[in-house]
Amino acid sequence: MTRIKMCGLRRDEDIAAAGELLPEFIGFVFFPGSRRCVTPDAAAALRRKLSPDITAVGVFVDESPETVARLLEGGIIDMAQLHGHEDAAYIARLRQLTDRPLIQAFRIRSAADAEAATASPADHILLDAGAGDGKTFDWNLLSGLSRPYFLAGGLNPENVSAAVRDLRPWAVDVSSGIETDGYKDITKMRAFVRAVRERDDVS
Repeated sequence: MTRIKMCGLRRDEDIAAAGELLPEFIGFVFFPGSRRCVTPDAAAALRRKLSPDITAVGVFVDESPETVARLLEGGIIDMAQLHGHEDAAYIARLRQLTDRPLIQAFRIRSAADAEAATASPADHILLDAGAGDGKTFDWNLLSGLSRPYFLAGGLNPENVSAAVRDLRPWAVDVSSGIETDGYKDITKMRAFVRAVRERDDVS
């Protein structure tokens, strides 16, 4: 079964939609440079309304390990997704502060990038186009990749079925692909979940 992560939730109605659709993961963005950024207090309030069946992931870009660990240990998030220049030393430091699961994100522009991702000491890896323009990367670069991964970058209700069929990722991660005018769209969220789960049923 391909798991689903819906990232960039920031409103009560986003949480309500997640409660209806029950993706395995949702993401709160803590990077100030993102228009989807939420404060820790806002995330805590949203988390209290989140279904206990959904894992909350915090997305960070070059944040201090102490800040990430504080949100993990405080129960605001269950996992941390590292989307900046965090390296093995950073992950080792974070593991001294918390034993919660970590996801390391990689921008895939070549087969070498995919190979580097497989060596990550994080619990999970996320493979992304990285440009933030809603476009996919060349999925052929993942041929032969044996480590399970989150697939991100340009996914939407129209192309995710093919991604699941062709790549069999451990999870798919979506944000802008389920938005209209910069906000989560319940119709697109439903269509995305349906596309993933119908493809899993066929497989």
